[in-house]
Amino acid sequence: MLVDAARQAIAEGSPDRAAHIARELSSSLLVQVVNATGVIAHTNLGRSPVEHHQSPRAQNLEFDLATGKRGSRQAGIGRLISRAVGSQDAIVVNNNAAAVMLVLAALADGRDVAVSRGESVEIGGGFRIPEVLEQSGARLVDVGTTNRTRVADYRKAIGKRGNDVALVLKVHPSNYRVDGFVESTSVSDLATLGVTVVADIGSGLVDSKFPWLVDGPPTWLADEPAARQTLEAGADIVTFSTDKLLGGPQAGVIAGRADLVRTCAEHPLMRALRPGGLVLASLHETLLAYLKRDVSQVPFWRMATVSVDVLRRRAEVIVATVERGEVVDCESLPGAGSTPGASIPSVGIRLDGDCTAALRTFEPPVIARVRDDATILDLRTVDPSDDTTIIAALRSLD
Repeated sequence: MLVDAARQAIAEGSPDRAAHIARELSSSLLVQVVNATGVIAHTNLGRSPVEHHQSPRAQNLEFDLATGKRGSRQAGIGRLISRAVGSQDAIVVNNNAAAVMLVLAALADGRDVAVSRGESVEIGGGFRIPEVLEQSGARLVDVGTTNRTRVADYRKAIGKRGNDVALVLKVHPSNYRVDGFVESTSVSDLATLGVTVVADIGSGLVDSKFPWLVDGPPTWLADEPAARQTLEAGADIVTFSTDKLLGGPQAGVIAGRADLVRTCAEHPLMRALRPGGLVLASLHETLLAYLKRDVSQVPFWRMATVSVDVLRRRAEVIVATVERGEVVDCESLPGAGSTPGASIPSVGIRLDGDCTAALRTFEPPVIARVRDDATILDLRTVDPSDDTTIIAALRSLD
């Protein structure tokens, strides 16, 4: 790769640029960075930070230790998810887009799917519900209006001559919010329609009671749907991401009725969408932390729950050490397109002007944000072990 950089520089007639081209190449590769943006699950920085260590030993990915025969990579992880969310069964795929696609392909191929016009959304990367339905082989039936959809609208769509509604898909608008003259239909009301109810809750909140937090539910997550309560309300299937509020690696979950989950697991697409051993091992660790009620092992929740007083003390030490900047109050975000409008009080360090480009050249790169012509380093998303890195990076600005 270095030879290629040198050859490119010579071909351009500027041999002295070889080192610059090499640095550009290096910065395009995956490297660890310090996230000082205040966005905990930052989509551009890998979403939820995950700490996972694995030995080079083999693992029983598809080997049944009890029988000595071939096993299922979904069996163990399915049990953990089911215990956490209260489902009969569960499987894991590459991401939540894959989960929605697989559910529609397995349960509604060639049939109709009823979706509220207010939930026929587009999320990041051009993932549009109507286009996913089309690719899955299902047909979209629009229900209600953009701002108001009642259970009677679903009932009318299901009973309309010519419609063959296999399921109702309820989509949580996780990256936007509509206020004002609005009305939506609850899962419990949808469960009275006599058809399969699939709820895509998106962000991956496990339980709205937050049994893993000593202080109970945080106020900034008051209106976020949770998998356990969505199933209790009558959903037959829930789908969600594991790299948002769950705080795990990127994957998608399909959980709910055993017969429907089994139908999804046996679909030909499943083999193309299943995750590998590294993802499953990391997700195992994350889920076990929830079941142990010890989310100190989950970086997302460590960052989300650290007190403002602790952050302020850290910021004061950093500013006093480097003798530059000032300690300021700021707002952190959960991130990853979840909990629109929600923010968490935080503390950061303010520097005059835009220093973000210079901070990105530090080793490791420090990623900050600019507000009102000033650089803000939000310490909520900085692990305490990286405070020394912040100090060194600020000193390098001299």
